[in-house]
Amino acid sequence: MLNVTKGMLIEYARSLPPLALVFDFNPKTLSRTRTIQLPSSGAPGTQGGYSFALPIDTPRVAQGVAVQPETFSITILIDATEQLNAGDPIAGQFGIEPQLDTLQTMVEPKSQAPGGVQMLASLGLGDTSAFSRNESASVILFVWGTHILPVFLTSVQVDETAHMPSLVPYRATVTLSMQVIEGNNPFYQVEKVRQVASAAMNTAQTVSAALGGLF
Repeated sequence: MLNVTKGMLIEYARSLPPLALVFDFNPKTLSRTRTIQLPSSGAPGTQGGYSFALPIDTPRVAQGVAVQPETFSITILIDATEQLNAGDPIAGQFGIEPQLDTLQTMVEPKSQAPGGVQMLASLGLGDTSAFSRNESASVILFVWGTHILPVFLTSVQVDETAHMPSLVPYRATVTLSMQVIEGNNPFYQVEKVRQVASAAMNTAQTVSAALGGLF
């Protein structure tokens, strides 16, 4: 049987309490993508670009190469079956609509209301167009295992798979796409320190195994 743990999405904002969604999460469904953008044809590092022989030459060859922010894609199951069987009154009336509405609210533009509280721009506090000057996307903390990463939700796809007689959904498969917010923020910095330390540990193990094979 696959080991299922908990994951969380929580809005990093001044609103109290913040928007949050806790879900069962199978780590085998997580996809991570890191890409680089190569320079245009004829630039260093491409066909017809600079040649190199020594490691000191590589920075010149890599001029114009840009590393793109890491992206994540996960698929989660939101299911109220257990709550329905237990007689939960909220699940009995609303199914999983509160959870789905939380995700929808996380991706919609927000305006700053008095006191610093965030409000949906669609409530009339902002411009008619999404993400105008006084509106912003939500910064979301993606929490799984020992990782806490700040992200933007770039896509939310909901496939409702079971409904109550009222047509309220009580089960849905949700595919979430996220882009990591890199740079000078505490969450990303902690993750990079962890990554460097983990890579160093792997290097030490590799060198140790190679040296052990020589003797």
